[in-house]
Amino acid sequence: MADLPQSVLFCCDHNAVRSPMAEGMMKLFYGTACYVQSAGVKGEMEIDGFSVTVCRELGVELERHRVRSFDEMAQWGDDVSGFDLIVALSPASQRRVLELTRFYHLDVEYWPILDPTGLGQGREDKLRGYREARDQIKGRMLARFGPPTEDV
Repeated sequence: MADLPQSVLFCCDHNAVRSPMAEGMMKLFYGTACYVQSAGVKGEMEIDGFSVTVCRELGVELERHRVRSFDEMAQWGDDVSGFDLIVALSPASQRRVLELTRFYHLDVEYWPILDPTGLGQGREDKLRGYREARDQIKGRMLARFGPPTEDV
């Protein structure tokens, strides 16, 4: 598992949909082999219920996820410079991360993941969109870091 960094920060717009999914799956797949956190450009929302539902299907628990922004991270003493890899899952988070890391030598990757929040009319349509986003993250994660090290 040479490609597995010691620490990863996943980020998106609100830390309520895509980045919590990525954080939860990373923890499930790779356990304690890597320190994982997530953040958003903004942090005024709560964890999205559809994200909770589709991640539960994989055995990922998100119910207790606390949404946080980059500004809250800084207030709590969590510095983005402390991560080996930052993965932006939205264009807005990529811009913010590049701004925050311009003076640091850090690996920053952009994974263009679908924003499912505005898709679908009924519950099943919405769940399809969230599953698609979840599966995009999972596919990118497995391609980048290899097969899970934990028994999932």
